[in-house]
Amino acid sequence: MKQSALFWAFFRVGIFGFGGGPAMIPLVRAEVVTRHKWLTDEEFADVLAIGNTLPGPIATKMPGYIGYRVAGVSGCVAAVVAVILPMIVAMIIMLGIFSRYRDVAWIRGMGQAVVPVVMVMMGQLTWDFFDKSQAALGWLASALMAVIAGGLIYWLGVHPGWVISAILLTALLRPTGKKPREGSA
Repeated sequence: MKQSALFWAFFRVGIFGFGGGPAMIPLVRAEVVTRHKWLTDEEFADVLAIGNTLPGPIATKMPGYIGYRVAGVSGCVAAVVAVILPMIVAMIIMLGIFSRYRDVAWIRGMGQAVVPVVMVMMGQLTWDFFDKSQAALGWLASALMAVIAGGLIYWLGVHPGWVISAILLTALLRPTGKKPREGSA
């Protein structure tokens, strides 16, 4: 049953997705592209790009869409519930522990120790996307787009959703060569 597979795939994402939505993206990719093959890398990149342009947390938008695509409305519900359930339980437990033992050094260090692991996961995802972009667009175009997007986002403070929306709009409006009809000369 696909709903069960969706539930357990996104439950794993919810359990191991320390650091919030962006940290979960590599885990979602591992489940839906590598493990279950529900999406290709290109489809995953499209879902991620469009999900980033919409309001709300990416940690629920992606499971919602992927669940719906794989198993309809029940798949959507299963995936979203599975990804948020561990977060809700963990928040209740962790905040209870933190508020009770906030002055203990190892409790403070726990949060700091997770940051390098999340950084490596995000770096791996970035490299994978750059590699795919390089294969599709070439090295120079990929690097140029990354530098321009980085400049707009980090130096000028433009929201990433606007940058992604502009790229999607440009791709939609870009003229393409017309293919000749069959039977015409």
